[in-house]
Amino acid sequence: MAGLRRATAKMARSLTLDRLMSDGDIAPDETEIEEKGPRPMSDATKAVAQPIAPDSRTEFEAAAFRRLVEHLRERNDVQNIDLMNLAGFCRNCLSRWYQEAAEADGVTLTKSEAREIVYGMPYDDWVKEHQREASPDAKASFEARDKH
Repeated sequence: MAGLRRATAKMARSLTLDRLMSDGDIAPDETEIEEKGPRPMSDATKAVAQPIAPDSRTEFEAAAFRRLVEHLRERNDVQNIDLMNLAGFCRNCLSRWYQEAAEADGVTLTKSEAREIVYGMPYDDWVKEHQREASPDAKASFEARDKH
C-alpha cells in the first residue's frame, strides 16, 4: 500500500494540466515519465498567491488526483469516449499514467491493477455494469479528433 501511495504522489508530481489534456503520451518514449514543473503564474496571481512548499504542493496534487478518481467513479454515467471527445483523456489514460508513474518509481503494476485503482472495480465488471454502446456521433467525433 505504501508503494501505491508513493506512486500516487509521484504521479501527481509528474502530471500537469497539459498532460491531462493531451492524448495520453506523457513521455517521449513511453517508458519514462518526464518531470514537469507547474506552469508559471501570471504576475497578477504571483502578487496575491501564497508560496506553496514542494511537499504541500505534492499533497495538494495527490488530493486533487484522488478527488478526480472519486468523481469519475461516482459519475459512471459518463462514458470514456465522451471524456476523450471533450477532454482528450479518459479513465484508461489515467490508469495508464498511474501505472507508468508507479513503474518510474520501481513499483510494478499490471494494466488490470492500475485500471482497478482508477475504476474502483475490475475493468471487465465496470464495462458490464456501466459501458454503453457509443453513439454514431460520438464515434465520428472520436475518429475526427486531433490526436496531437
